[in-house]
Amino acid sequence: MNLTIEQNDTLTWHLACHAADVPVDGGVCALIKGRQVAIFNFARRVEWYATDNECPHRQQMALSRGMIGSQGGEPKVACPFHKKTFSLQTGKCLSDEGYEINTYAVKVENGLVYVAL
Repeated sequence: MNLTIEQNDTLTWHLACHAADVPVDGGVCALIKGRQVAIFNFARRVEWYATDNECPHRQQMALSRGMIGSQGGEPKVACPFHKKTFSLQTGKCLSDEGYEINTYAVKVENGLVYVAL
């Protein structure tokens, strides 16, 4: 099965993990080029997302452990510590305009998850 979000040919794809390593409707953290990246398998939407793992609110590496869901149809992740919520599509904080995270393109091919940086 092939799932792609925002594929861009100018980006460099990096092998992050096996798709089976990412829990259904959950996330994991992968170290890619020295950067902690949170990877999410949003199975309820049949979509994959990748963001910074660091929550900018308190600079904690925790977003991969956050709860994912939707707000007004937009996929989001909530920081497990202080519940700041971020769009998985844009990285904008949905609960406080003062914060934002990076988002990254993701593709799944032959059971492997790739993230573009």
